Amino acid sequence: MSENIQSLKNTPLYGKHIALGARMVPFAGWNMPVQYTGIIEEHLHTRSKAGIFDICHMGEIVVKGSVAARDLENLITCSIEEMPVGRCRYGFLLNESGGIIDDLIVFKTGPYDYMLVVNASTIDKDLEWIRRRVSSTTSVEDISSATAKIDLQGPLSEKVLSALIGKDAVEGLKRYWFTHSEIFGAKTLVSRTGYTGEAGFEFFLPNEAAGDLWDKLLSFEGVKPIGLGARDTLRLEMGYSLYGNDIDEAHNPLEANLERFVRMDKDFIGRPALERRGRNIPGRLLIGFVCDGRRAARAHFEVRVEGEKAGEVTSGAFSPCLKLGIGLAYLERQFAVEGKEIILTDGKTVIAAKLKKIPLYERV
Repeated sequence: MSENIQSLKNTPLYGKHIALGARMVPFAGWNMPVQYTGIIEEHLHTRSKAGIFDICHMGEIVVKGSVAARDLENLITCSIEEMPVGRCRYGFLLNESGGIIDDLIVFKTGPYDYMLVVNASTIDKDLEWIRRRVSSTTSVEDISSATAKIDLQGPLSEKVLSALIGKDAVEGLKRYWFTHSEIFGAKTLVSRTGYTGEAGFEFFLPNEAAGDLWDKLLSFEGVKPIGLGARDTLRLEMGYSLYGNDIDEAHNPLEANLERFVRMDKDFIGRPALERRGRNIPGRLLIGFVCDGRRAARAHFEVRVEGEKAGEVTSGAFSPCLKLGIGLAYLERQFAVEGKEIILTDGKTVIAAKLKKIPLYERV
């Protein structure tokens, strides 16, 4: 929040947010809407109907070339070379010690073409890391400043998208696949992905077309704008990690409970370090917790087990669906057992909770 307001960047939808009465806050160098009508209301609306999110601050990096797949295979933990065109996968860029430089999604857009969707705060770091490690024939281009991203999430999202681009196009689109469609004359990549745990889609399109798409989506019954506040509580109910809070270069995917996105049967930067550490050696593990009441622990709260410090909270919030405080924390592995009772404290506030594997919220 201490960022200089005058130095913040605005997304192509900034004017739309102001017109809708959004509360704007600094986030990763951008002016972003944190809420419109209220975080709890927006959260529950997304779970029951559909919401749209301005995610234009995210980064997009295009990697092309005859050996681009081989280069990315060496850089990213998920499998790249076997990906068909139209597929996207979640994975990590790791440093030499196995720490997470960034988590990202790889889109295979052509036989030798890829788009990486990266976090806003790590665009420059990711670019430098990738450019220094790809072949001379592989091109790396940052298209973030020209690319808008809008997310449509919630149970009504498929119905809305069918009305927008056609039922056939939507029904054939499986999770973590994408298609191209022309929307308002603009070539738009539409993927069946999201960060809420609900059915949903993400749109990538030129900045100049973002306003028209935003207005069109809001014209559908049951669709409302949703801010970053509800986006955070939605992802936390699912136990999805947030870069900079739950994962970073000080943590690796194994201790972050994200080994399912790491292909240990291939070579990539950071793999030797992960192999040395192993999955079951003593250390920390990221696990969820549910509090006994509505009060939530925040990042850096201490986790205590049987009176002893056992870890630290990385994310915490009130869950609108569970009506309880929830969060994620790194604990010493011997304590990271579902159902174990813990105490969360910042030295002043004391909160009783139980450990729970993710997701923290499951639809009945």
